[in-house]
Amino acid sequence: MTIDEEYRNLLRRSLIVTGSCILAVVICYFWVDRSVAFFVYDHHINSTAVFRWLTYPPPEVQNWSALMLTVLIVRRAWGPFLRWQKVLLVACISLIVADNFRISLGDVFGRYWPETWTHDNPSLIGTGTYGFHPFQRGDDVGSFPSGHACRIWGFAGVWMIAMPGTRVVALVLSVPMLVSLVAMNYHFVSDVIAGSVLGALIAVYAVHLTRLKMA
Repeated sequence: MTIDEEYRNLLRRSLIVTGSCILAVVICYFWVDRSVAFFVYDHHINSTAVFRWLTYPPPEVQNWSALMLTVLIVRRAWGPFLRWQKVLLVACISLIVADNFRISLGDVFGRYWPETWTHDNPSLIGTGTYGFHPFQRGDDVGSFPSGHACRIWGFAGVWMIAMPGTRVVALVLSVPMLVSLVAMNYHFVSDVIAGSVLGALIAVYAVHLTRLKMA
């Protein structure tokens, strides 16, 4: 298979995944998101401290990614990367790119949050506001897609593809963090699905573009 054929196949698979994601989002939007958000609120699930702690790592990893890239660039002057170092480099770039995609799409979709967190932002629980408001920019309409989920899979996805031996560890670390986003009412279920798919797609393309083959 030529490189062109490989990328055409990748594009076809990406479109199928994106279509499946859109279908899942639509189903959740009408029949899942609100009931889950009210369930979390009514049962005080978001008062569980461990769920809050699990939401901290994704943005922290992003905060340190630029420094890690700098260290790796300097390290390259002393010889070729070890495999895990190249994977880490690509994973950090993938995470940063994924989050920027998420910011752009957040402005496009303009979705209100499940709960009111800051500056009296409109929300389902706080003000009864629910839905998408396309091209309405601001932090009060940034729920979709989930930035945390996008970061998680933008970073972990590279490891899982390039180094299959890390898949179990990546899943064990990632899944609880994804669940915590819903358990804290930080995001709707569909936000997490969309963010996960976006991050995973960017990870897949990062691995292909850098020709980072599986170990």
